[in-house]
Formats: sequence, structure tokens, C-alpha cells
Amino acid sequence: MKFSVVTLFPELVIPFTREAILGKAQEKGLLQFDVVNLRDHAQNKHNKVDDTPYGGGAGMVIRVDVVERCLQTLDPASEVIMLTPAGETFNQKMAEELSQREHLVVLCGRYEGFDARTETLVTREISLGDFVMMGGEAAAACLMEAIGRLVPGVIGDQESHEQDSFSSGLLDYPEYTRPEVWQDQPVPEVLRSGNHAKLARWRRDQALARTLRRRPDLLGQQTLDVEDTITLWQLGVPLEQLQAWGAPAAQAQKKIKRKGLQQNQS
Repeated sequence: MKFSVVTLFPELVIPFTREAILGKAQEKGLLQFDVVNLRDHAQNKHNKVDDTPYGGGAGMVIRVDVVERCLQTLDPASEVIMLTPAGETFNQKMAEELSQREHLVVLCGRYEGFDARTETLVTREISLGDFVMMGGEAAAACLMEAIGRLVPGVIGDQESHEQDSFSSGLLDYPEYTRPEVWQDQPVPEVLRSGNHAKLARWRRDQALARTLRRRPDLLGQQTLDVEDTITLWQLGVPLEQLQAWGAPAAQAQKKIKRKGLQQNQS
């Protein structure tokens, strides 16, 4: 898979592609990175790529003709992505989709962004979220890591990224390692029990609990089974809300009554 990153500041991007897992993947030939300086396509004495906005206003705007010349020099792309606060919010599902592409071109903005006509040159506009940065280079690094790690072979353990936060639609369950006890806080007994069925249930319950506390909006997008429904009910979610999320509330309610289960009061 190839990433071509178009930027005014190559020195911000190049080091990121040479270190850690992305750097190793590049050495193995699994990923390829081409960092392109937009100024090389300015075609003027001072390598100027921007100009003042029509209609007035603060800041400078990157010229569409410069972007076009740059794109014409690149290999054919599967997707041309513009990084912009006005784009679609990036998420795990999008990362998984883009990891199937052969060549992604990523345009990093600066100043007041790109001339609006640049939108006709791209296939997708992406934002990292509802905040503003000084340029697209940090966002490009996030995309390269989130997408690149999903390419087969980049991460040795395929199961690792399949269990990550958002890959299942939930936040990840908490992880523990040595020491077994730290400042009177022990590793949960279930993790040391060797009971794989109980461990799997504990991890699922913890993921549900963490998602409920931090990102309850994700739960309405989940396929919840009876055990999930009981767990969330015990955590204080009303059966009416669970039913609204599409959970099997009626089945769960029968099991709750049969077992005499109680909601947590905390």
C-alpha cells in the first residue's frame, strides 16, 4: 500500500514514516510513503503556493492550480483525500475501508485552507474532529497509522487490531500486566483464573461498562445479545432504553426475574 502526502512541510511528516511500526513496515515493503513538497509545483520565483482570498478576509488560501499540477505528477490514486475541518469525521470503519486501497493521496492544508475548487480534484474530505489545528500534517500522521496498521502483515498479531477499541464497535476492555499488586490495587482475579469462558465474558462486560460511561452513543449502534442486555441493565440502563437500542429486552427481563438479579445501586 502506498501513501502520498502532499504538504508544505515535508520535515514534519518524513520522520513519522521512518520510525516504529510504520518504519518497519516500509523496510519490509508492506507500506510505501511518498512525501511531496507542494512548493515544488509553484512555478514562480519564490515558490509561492497561496494568495489572498477573493472578497477579502484574513489569511491566505492555497491555489487550486498548484494542487492540480502536483496531483498530475503522482501515480494514479485509489483515493485523493483532502484533510479539512469541513470533512467527514474519521473513524475505525473508514480506516478499515481505506486500508483496502492500493494508493492514497493525502492533501495537507495550511493557512486558511484550499481554494474551494480543489474539492473537484479529490474523492473524499476527512476531518479528525471538531477542533482546529495549524495544518494537516498531524492529521495525516493519524490517518497513516490508523490505516497502515490494518494492512496485512504490518502488525504481527492479526487478533490484536481486531480486539482494539472501535473494531468491535465498543471501547476496549482494560488491560493489566505485572506487577500483580500495585499500591494495594491487584489484577482482577478472573484474569489469573485460566477460565477462558469467564475471561471472555468479563472482557465483554468491561467493554460495555467503559463504553456506557464514556461513549454511550456507540451502544445504539451495537448488536446486543441477552447477556449484554443484562449487563447494561445491571449497570443502570432502563429496559426501555435497551429496547430502543434494539436489545432483546423482553428475553433479558425474563432471565432477570428467573435469576432474581438486581441493578447496581452505585
